[in-house]
Amino acid sequence: MISNQILQSTIDGLKNITRKELSVVEKEGKVIATTEENMIGRQIDAVENFISSPAESQLILGYQYFKIYDNGVPEYVIQVKGEDEAGYQIGKIAAFQIQSLLVAYKERYDKDNFIKNLLLDNLLLVDIYSRAKKLHIENNVHRIVYLIETNIDKEMNVVEIVRSVFPAKTKDFVTAVDEHSIILVKELKEKETSDDIDRIAKSIEETLNTETNSRVYISSGTAVADLKDVSRSYKEAKMALEVGKIFETDKFIVNYEKLGIGRLIYQLPLPLCRMFIKEVLHGLTMDDFDDETLATVNKFFENNLNVSETSRQLYIHRNTLVYRLDKLQKMTGLDLRNFDDAIIFKITLMVSKYMIYMDKMAY
Repeated sequence: MISNQILQSTIDGLKNITRKELSVVEKEGKVIATTEENMIGRQIDAVENFISSPAESQLILGYQYFKIYDNGVPEYVIQVKGEDEAGYQIGKIAAFQIQSLLVAYKERYDKDNFIKNLLLDNLLLVDIYSRAKKLHIENNVHRIVYLIETNIDKEMNVVEIVRSVFPAKTKDFVTAVDEHSIILVKELKEKETSDDIDRIAKSIEETLNTETNSRVYISSGTAVADLKDVSRSYKEAKMALEVGKIFETDKFIVNYEKLGIGRLIYQLPLPLCRMFIKEVLHGLTMDDFDDETLATVNKFFENNLNVSETSRQLYIHRNTLVYRLDKLQKMTGLDLRNFDDAIIFKITLMVSKYMIYMDKMAY
């Protein structure tokens, strides 16, 4: 169904051109969009009688009324103030305009409904291809799913903002999952790379940040070549969003293919994680390590275990860094200058992050 905002925008535009006062009335008689300030929300009793009559238009108490149909059934009524011929012509034009919008939005609704069911695996394989054919949606096209999460006020039409990023792309689908999650099923060209996929996400982020002045998170799944696999890309995008919140806290765009080891840790059962931490740290927890030690370790990892570069970036003497690494070795038995030990402790840090996140989610 067309939103009241779209109806209001349409008749506002018509009034600017024609200088005529117009209203859109529900078939039950309630005014839902109008250019007359005192008309909004008013109940017009004559509309129900008009709806049930065979007349296409009618003149009642200084207003002209015109029916708008949905599949042959009256859905709305256009009200035009004035009894003149110009008002009649404007009413016919307004009814035609809104009826065209109704058809377009209904087609979009049908496609949105299909895409939602496709993403949620609610369709049989045979239904996917038959319904796609009826809706003129191609099958063997490369597509990828982006998941956009935002805390933007629900009064803002974020879906329409995202759609505006791809105004000429009729083969892309944008739909809302809930108040805070939006899905973009994007058609890809064969030569588009992982960097191109990230650039698309960046353009969405920049548009939403500019239009709404609010922070958004965007994740992407992998590219698929068959319509039936779109749901897999969606599940990957969902996982990427969660994994990004755990292990990539400084990033707002996350690509499933670039998650690395975090993707594996995310799928581990918590009892196994607890057992691993206990065995590696010999009964210690991450709370037993001070912030200075952990900051040093993270910087050491960032610099690929390079002692000189790490000490330079931390503005400390090389011997101070060695002392901190020796202190950690005494606590854990792990020498981070050794590659294998460094891997074990890196995984330990990530597993701890995962456990903390899951414990928070439980509450």
